[in-house]
Amino acid sequence: MADQPIPLYYQLKRRLLEQILEGRYGADGRLPTEHELCEQYGLSRTPVTRALSELAEEGAVLRHRRRGTFVNPHWLRRQPGAPEVRVLVPDGPWVEHLGRTAGGDLRLSFVTVDLTELHSVFMHAVAEGRGPDLAVLDSVWVPEFAADGFLTTLEELDDGWITKEHDSDFLPPFVDAYRYGNGTVAVQAETDLAGLWYRRDVLARAGVEPPTTWKELRALGRRLMAEHATRGHAVALPGGSRAAETTTYCLVTLLASNGATVLSADGVTLDSPATVEAMRFLRGLVDDGTLPVDAVGYQSDRPIKLLAHGQAAMCFAGSYEAHVLARTAGISLDEVPREFGFAPMPAGPHGRAAVLAGGMVYCIPRQAHHPALAMRVLRGAVAPDALARLCLGTGQIPPRRTAVDIVAPDSAFHAHTAALLHQAVVRPATPSYALVSAQLQAMLEAVLTRQRSPAAAVARAADMIGAITGLPVLRRARTAGIA
Repeated sequence: MADQPIPLYYQLKRRLLEQILEGRYGADGRLPTEHELCEQYGLSRTPVTRALSELAEEGAVLRHRRRGTFVNPHWLRRQPGAPEVRVLVPDGPWVEHLGRTAGGDLRLSFVTVDLTELHSVFMHAVAEGRGPDLAVLDSVWVPEFAADGFLTTLEELDDGWITKEHDSDFLPPFVDAYRYGNGTVAVQAETDLAGLWYRRDVLARAGVEPPTTWKELRALGRRLMAEHATRGHAVALPGGSRAAETTTYCLVTLLASNGATVLSADGVTLDSPATVEAMRFLRGLVDDGTLPVDAVGYQSDRPIKLLAHGQAAMCFAGSYEAHVLARTAGISLDEVPREFGFAPMPAGPHGRAAVLAGGMVYCIPRQAHHPALAMRVLRGAVAPDALARLCLGTGQIPPRRTAVDIVAPDSAFHAHTAALLHQAVVRPATPSYALVSAQLQAMLEAVLTRQRSPAAAVARAADMIGAITGLPVLRRARTAGIA
């Protein structure tokens, strides 16, 4: 290959494309590693990396961290025969769940990607006219994709099911959350809550109940640190951009517990006394030594793992982390409620205890080749028995009442978390959500690391969010007791 004037990376890229089209890579579609390609073709790493990167950008391959590079089956030409429903999902239980509930007469073709890459993979597929028939997406992306006209209104496919089952049986806030224009564009696949995890053994030794207010939480944190009741710090949380959306998930929950919000229909509401007070509370935890400033560098699962290892007594995290707790602590999912508790975020001075509801949703893109079949797969996936089985295996909460009724008698954890849904808030709904979320993460980092004062960090974040969304910044005067 080196004797030809064509760039080496391009030669390799064309060679790999030919091999993909020939079906060279077998049933699992896994390509050789970069190291293996370097040895096979006598190349340095630079052209190999560029060839694979361009193939990924063009949608021909999918690259998974720690797993390798795989042929994208949706990029290949469709094979003749029975209709094939193409499904895009993140890592997790989705392939098994949808494969089990779809019915034996349907052919499902899955593309599985890391959650961090799901948004970009979906966008690239739609931009190139090869959107999937069905996609499992983060609920916060629905406003963006709906505003762009990417999503099918599900009433067009099965108005009877939406009216008789979805609208009557799915829990609030999931019925109205995904209505855009004249119909419903997404269905909640499962749900989880953000709140406060804690170790039952540590609180039992201290003779206290889980804190219900910020004042109680701060006092308990100081006491636990003074008594060396934990091998690390009293509180852990995702504190910056490295934890990405998990940081925002927990931060918005804390803001809600003091009555603070990010957006309203009229404008940006972030710059308020309640938000500044929340930022001062978190900085106070760092000043106390209760919360490490290193939290700004935590990856998304670091706080819950610290809790599992006994290096934190309390942790801001999602209820979906139950399976991580179980795996890290070396216990079964059924044993988690005996060793760990989950409670709403304690109430701030000007709010009340709060939880935040989130999770994944099913969407059918406008580009779907088989929308009716995709709707059939969707209905099977959210049938009560199917939802109950999925959620009992993952620790997440079924989003419909009849499924909750199935799991609650067998799982105290599900009964407890489902009961909290009535007080749940949701993340701000905006087509610019990803950019808004990044500003909230930057605000928290600036406060914890003392790069800015709480008031200055909040004001800057509000201004940036106003510029991103085009909404006016609605500032509320700070009283002496809060500012």
